[in-house]
Amino acid sequence: MIKTKILDLPVQTSTHAHSQHQLIVGLDGCADFEVMGQGGAVNRLHACLVPGHEAHAFSGRGSNHMLILDLAQGSETTYGYGADDLSRLFDKPRFLQLDQRLQGLLDFASHELRESQAQNRQLPMAWHLGGVLLHTLHDRLFSLPLTAQPVPSLDLARIDAFIQQRLDQPISVADMAAQVYISPSHFHALFKQVAGHSPHQYLLRARVAEALRLICQTPMPLCEVASRCGFSSQSALTHAVRAQSGRTPRKLRLAARG
Repeated sequence: MIKTKILDLPVQTSTHAHSQHQLIVGLDGCADFEVMGQGGAVNRLHACLVPGHEAHAFSGRGSNHMLILDLAQGSETTYGYGADDLSRLFDKPRFLQLDQRLQGLLDFASHELRESQAQNRQLPMAWHLGGVLLHTLHDRLFSLPLTAQPVPSLDLARIDAFIQQRLDQPISVADMAAQVYISPSHFHALFKQVAGHSPHQYLLRARVAEALRLICQTPMPLCEVASRCGFSSQSALTHAVRAQSGRTPRKLRLAARG
């Protein structure tokens, strides 16, 4: 059978194993999981499938609420799922992206599940929710043609807004990854695939773009432009601007003044 619960995962890293397969989805906040050497984030956009008997480590990133479905092995056909299908779905750890339709289902389900949990009772809907999620994930993984595989997505607008707000400060890859609830290692590869640049290159281009605007449109001293755009010195600003534009800040400013 399927047992459904909502838990707040602790910030301290814990490790355990259990006989049942497990599906974990983030309702609020984010948590990190590692299973069989694979790591990833679990949040509103990403779920994790943990095969039964496999040890896995997990930790929450501050406040979080995780929807956890435990699936007892050996009772698959009681909820319309073949044993072979379930074995295929849980043949290895998986970190999966959830589309908007699944997120809409979770919005509705999370309210109902919280109500049932507060009253210490298990609603039939929780049982059906597990079946719907399992069937949907299985179909997305194995039934769609290869040409219909989802295109990787990333909320670049959110990352851009974060960069602009902190342009005068140091920004790490981990800082950027945290804005979209993705682990830094997964974020680096996904970002380059989506944006066409590494996070470091993307950040540098944003710093230079703002520096060019200030150089050409304001009388701001170059040392202050460097500070406003996150460069360690005026020399670092000059090097970056020359590398991207082919001219020094001074020549760009003179040209802008006509």
